[in-house]
Amino acid sequence: MKRQLIAVFALVFAFALSASAAPQGKWRANHPRRAQVNRRLNRQNARIRQGVKSGKLTKRQARQLRRADRRIRREERHDAARNGGAITKRQQARINRQENRVSGRIYDDKHDGQ
Repeated sequence: MKRQLIAVFALVFAFALSASAAPQGKWRANHPRRAQVNRRLNRQNARIRQGVKSGKLTKRQARQLRRADRRIRREERHDAARNGGAITKRQQARINRQENRVSGRIYDDKHDGQ
């Protein structure tokens, strides 16, 4: 379990480094809509970490929530790759709805009394 957790953090760290080191040509990692989506995913990941640390989330719950966030992040990158490095407003709205569902799950899991 520890190895998986370390692997997830390493993956997030590597993604953050690659995004900041990427050339600013076609791939616009800092596009405002992408930045908003990624900030939100990062905040949700921090909420998950805090929940595990405080004991309000089990490791299994955290793993499931992180898996959902990874799917959203992967989808965001895929959408951006298809659109010259940016995401459309419609794609952002769809991703935000998905993030809303995960955010609700984080809240529910942290307050379910386990």
